[in-house]
Amino acid sequence: MMSDDGLYIPLGGGEGDGDLALLPLTEAHREGLRAACAQDSAIWDIYPTNYLGEAFDPQFDLLLSGGTKRRVYAILQGGTVVGMTAWIDQGQPGWSIEIGNTFVAPGLRGSGLNTRVKHLLLDHAFACGIERVGFKVDQRNTRSQAAVTKLGATREGVLRHERKTWTGHVRDTVSFSILRAEWLAR
Repeated sequence: MMSDDGLYIPLGGGEGDGDLALLPLTEAHREGLRAACAQDSAIWDIYPTNYLGEAFDPQFDLLLSGGTKRRVYAILQGGTVVGMTAWIDQGQPGWSIEIGNTFVAPGLRGSGLNTRVKHLLLDHAFACGIERVGFKVDQRNTRSQAAVTKLGATREGVLRHERKTWTGHVRDTVSFSILRAEWLAR
């Protein structure tokens, strides 16, 4: 479901399941996202940018500025910020996008939350007429590669030395995609 306020999907039926909302990132999400990001200091070594400590505010400000060609969403469960994700311009406008810049608090990994977030974003993208959704994953991040594969994405290959991360690591990036026809046929 899409509204002017963001994407929303109710989760589960059991007591305490809460709900999942993807809301356009605003200043109101700063401290909640800072707290979520601080829960896993080790993960940032394999992310292109750092969202810890003194690096958090400049990165958050960049996301808010709109200058990153990203539509960034705060991920909320039960009203609490538990991560972020983004719809990133890629390829021909209105034809292809990338879903990325995703972070989920460590306590929710493996819970199915990220799968529900991705399903919501994919359903919305294809409902908007997008033909291709891409994912780019650090080759070292095997957990994220497995999650994207589980969604039904096709591994397209490895972009060698695709970027230099904030740590100075020269990253090889695995490229995946899902086409509209593939998603609708699932």
